[in-house]
Amino acid sequence: MILYRYLTGPDDSTFCKRVSAALNNGWKLSGNPTLTFDPTQDRVICGQAIIKEVPGEWSEDITLSDY
Repeated sequence: MILYRYLTGPDDSTFCKRVSAALNNGWKLSGNPTLTFDPTQDRVICGQAIIKEVPGEWSEDITLSDY
């Protein structure tokens, strides 16, 4: 099965480390990153879709962070 996650967070090193950790755990980038501006916090928010192929069947009970 293929799993999908969309990581979001402020445009900072913490976000980059989250994406890097996912890549090093077998996830792959899916599409281009996105950026938006949060005027209430005066900061840029990043988003990055990631996918991972794993054995098994899809179930609503799957916890994506376990992969």
